[in-house]
Amino acid sequence: MNVSSSPSPPSTPSPEARPALHQDDADEEDENVKQLKECSVLYLALQECLVQSNRDWKACQPAVQALKECHAKRNQLKKK
Repeated sequence: MNVSSSPSPPSTPSPEARPALHQDDADEEDENVKQLKECSVLYLALQECLVQSNRDWKACQPAVQALKECHAKRNQLKKK
């Protein structure tokens, strides 16, 4: 009788098969996003850019800078 060996364990899934890293984070940070108020749209745009670019921060620099400027303006208004 020929006994076949058990199948080898599955290999690590390719990056395309893995869920996006931010999916769980987005659910947990909903309250934090709300606290961003006027900057929340820019934050979400940055998150979307990171997903689309496979977390390439260099590709998302325009979104990073826009969020940075929004926070700077917001902080200046708080000081007044």
